[in-house]
Amino acid sequence: MDYYLISATAGDRSPAGLLVEEFVLCDDYTAAGIDGAEWVAEIGAWSASAELSRAIRADTELRSRVTPVSRQEAVRAFKVLGGGGLPEEAGLRTLFQERRALPTTAPLHLGNGSAKARRYRILFAGELGETGLANASTALRLEPTGDPRVVGTASASAGGHGFSWELRRIGAGIAWCVDVTARLGSGPITALGALLHHHRQAVREQGLIPVTVERFA
Repeated sequence: MDYYLISATAGDRSPAGLLVEEFVLCDDYTAAGIDGAEWVAEIGAWSASAELSRAIRADTELRSRVTPVSRQEAVRAFKVLGGGGLPEEAGLRTLFQERRALPTTAPLHLGNGSAKARRYRILFAGELGETGLANASTALRLEPTGDPRVVGTASASAGGHGFSWELRRIGAGIAWCVDVTARLGSGPITALGALLHHHRQAVREQGLIPVTVERFA
């Protein structure tokens, strides 16, 4: 699960609310939707979060008041917000009231390359500062490319499959993505899911907000 602290003003680290989210994934690990719940300190209760989930990805001003945090940080903040003990993840799932559906399309098959090669894009909203960019590059084990649009690339083998990926700027740095190419072998497909999850969390930890996981091929 992903946890976000919502503050009253930009730069204020004192939480005014807590957002809990969980991506709903298809069998091929693309994102079909986002489940979630919002703790509103003013009313001391959980509420539906689909609109807030959409807004933190679309509204730059609101996003400046959102901080991605770990579960441990969320536990501490929840106590400060008067909620007491934060439920375990199974309990939090019972609080999800409304799913925010994400657009899904069938991947393109262009008739070239390996039939077992898949191409994914993990899309993020937000801006990466110098420190965040350095940390993301380290976590993703990137090698510089010299291309201003592509921060770096890397590759690895896991579970009998071959993977390569790159971190890209979109626009003037207002959005980012990790593009992953998976050349599937005979091993369990769960290795692909684990890699996509790791990369999504590695970039999220630097302050960006995951938007979706798409598949192009």
